[in-house]
Amino acid sequence: MAGRSRSSFTKRQKERSRQEKQREKAERKAQRRLEKQAGGSDDSTNPSEDFSAVSEQLTLPGSNIEE
Repeated sequence: MAGRSRSSFTKRQKERSRQEKQREKAERKAQRRLEKQAGGSDDSTNPSEDFSAVSEQLTLPGSNIEE
């Protein structure tokens, strides 16, 4: 019967370590998100650059766009 309690204890240890790793991962993710918001604000202020390739495609002679 001693084997059952040992496996339960081992399961609890594994679950605790899993939860700890998950918590640490969430903290790292939140930290990266904060750093990205603080440092990467310059790229997100000009959305017209993101669609420049689309506008060039629309001006091609063979494009079929109904207005």
